[in-house]
Amino acid sequence: MKQHAFPPRAEARPTTHETHGISRQDDYGWLRAENWQEVMRDPSVLDADIRAYLEAENAYQQAQMAPTKELQEQLFAEMRGRIKEDDSSVPSPDGPYAYGLKYETGGQQPIFFRTPRHGGEETVLLHGDREAEGKAYFRLGGAGHSPDHKLLAWAFDDKGSEYYALQIRDTSTGKDFDYRIEDTGGGGVFSADNKYLFYVRLDANHRPSKLFRHEIGTDPAKDVLVYEESDAGFFMGVGKTQSGETIVIDIHDHETSEVRMIPADQPTADPVLIAPRDTGIEYSIEDHGDTLYILTNADEAEDFKIVTAPKADPGRNNWRDLVAHKPGCLVLSHNVYKTFMTRLEREDGLPRIVIRRLADGIEHSIAFDEEAYSLGLGGGYEFDTSNIRFSYSSMTTPSQTFDYDVETRERLLMKEQEVPSGHDADDYVTRRLMAEAEDGQKVPISLLYRKDTALDGSAPLLLYGYGSYGITIPASFNTNALSLVDRGFVYAIAHIRGGKDKGFHWYKHGRREFKKNTFNDFVAAADHLVAGKFTSHDRIVAHGGSAGGMLVGAVANIAPEKFGGIIAEVPFVDVLSTMLDETLPLTPPEWPEWGNPVTDRQAYEHIASYSPYDNVGAKDYPAILAVAGLTDPRVTYWEPAKWVAKLRATKTGDSLLMLKTNMEAGHGGASGRFDRLKEVALNQAFALMVAGKA
Repeated sequence: MKQHAFPPRAEARPTTHETHGISRQDDYGWLRAENWQEVMRDPSVLDADIRAYLEAENAYQQAQMAPTKELQEQLFAEMRGRIKEDDSSVPSPDGPYAYGLKYETGGQQPIFFRTPRHGGEETVLLHGDREAEGKAYFRLGGAGHSPDHKLLAWAFDDKGSEYYALQIRDTSTGKDFDYRIEDTGGGGVFSADNKYLFYVRLDANHRPSKLFRHEIGTDPAKDVLVYEESDAGFFMGVGKTQSGETIVIDIHDHETSEVRMIPADQPTADPVLIAPRDTGIEYSIEDHGDTLYILTNADEAEDFKIVTAPKADPGRNNWRDLVAHKPGCLVLSHNVYKTFMTRLEREDGLPRIVIRRLADGIEHSIAFDEEAYSLGLGGGYEFDTSNIRFSYSSMTTPSQTFDYDVETRERLLMKEQEVPSGHDADDYVTRRLMAEAEDGQKVPISLLYRKDTALDGSAPLLLYGYGSYGITIPASFNTNALSLVDRGFVYAIAHIRGGKDKGFHWYKHGRREFKKNTFNDFVAAADHLVAGKFTSHDRIVAHGGSAGGMLVGAVANIAPEKFGGIIAEVPFVDVLSTMLDETLPLTPPEWPEWGNPVTDRQAYEHIASYSPYDNVGAKDYPAILAVAGLTDPRVTYWEPAKWVAKLRATKTGDSLLMLKTNMEAGHGGASGRFDRLKEVALNQAFALMVAGKA
């Protein structure tokens, strides 16, 4: 697949940086706008030279993909046809009402509604499409109701920069108060008396550093600062326990956490510290009366355990084991209700739900029999209940929502994902394979393909990976993947180190000094799939986004001959420059994940050895499609822009290289549910083109 016409070339404007006595030249650092904070809020202020380059790249990408326009439209129509346009969630009960979310036919944005619990007319609380009218970009943030059901706190972002404006709505009239709270993290928590709203405000560098208490109906300028986090390396959020009795201030980075609590019925009380931060120790809390239930990895409980502590004296010296640590069985989350506790855990790569009766400690679990599947456990709104709600899906089975009675152990199917265009699970196969990494570790791979796909090495294959922050990519149902699979693709997910797919150790050995395991695992997965005749190297398209974009950028440098194509969405490819820049929103909180190259020469050298941008070389690369968002605060637009510019100037061969920058969106791409499908269609058309099927 060869390029046609002439791609744009960014001007090389060399600058030299020296750290730890090591000099590094950057020819394309000028693509980072000096006024990037302003650009996040107002894209129109972007420097003219930078805008001209991004728009030239966009024009080139559109020209190169023009022959696939009809295919993209067909893919979009297929994917949209698998969505039930007037879909609705199963409403969740809370006192006199049940709250839910739905979409209208043709609608892009969600609609929040409630119905009287025992019959009556539905009330629309928030109509996303109406709120989005006239806006090029619109994404709803949190939407939560007050304990007395009279107020709704909701937030929106209309730039893609993730600065959310928070508003308060009277649910009886549907009208918002005549003020808004700007620059928030996207949600809020009401006090028990409905008089106050707690929220987190972002600073000029997009860091959630201050927690405020807002008195409903008063000028936000008078809001009270409740807590300020002085360490730029920590994130902050606010929430509530399942009981509703405690407001929780959660402060954390990627390996350490600290929690403060405020009684929800004493909103002006000072926050109480549970346990001071201790590097490497994480914990989160739920409560039941005078007792805290704490999920933690303290005391070398690598895969976490659950302890109890008195609310009145919650320090670590009073933590007592309730659910002991079991190596290899990772406890992911817990919820505490009036008579029972739930926990979601994963062992041998598969999840299960465990219910524990509080009165006597008797436990039972919910699990499934498929080779690979996904479970989701929701908390709901209520504390005094015997029901929990969970979701189940596999790569062949559409999502199912169940209500489960913990006392009778009866499972009631409340909703099954509809695929309007039709779906027969018997037409597909899902498999779970194990690839051997270079150090002998077994890397799980989840597969989906049609039964009639020839497994003789001729099938194209899309290999998806992430491998960072302990995030596990579930083997769940994905209607979009069917468009590739129905065209003969094998769809594969590599569960590489850096995620928690096989326990916490799987994460620990895929970060910092072990980061290269992530890339080697991905290459091992590709090799295993080729050896098994599922595909051939020149027919593999690697796909990753954000930190997964760093993954595919790194493997493009390490083993370009083993991939036919690369799809890098909002790719974190300029790792070294970003980790050296303390002014960027996520840099200090990211140091525990990648290492701190500012103070640590070894961390500098290690990051420099794999950072995709810094390791671009004069070699033949696979075809590459890179996608960026101009107002992205997580992976700034200039990372993929610099990467593509350097690739253009350095790589050999004539493989296709394209950059698409969404000039009206951020990290998540287009905000509407259908507009996002157009971006997926572009990715898939590129994959099909690489495979010779476009």
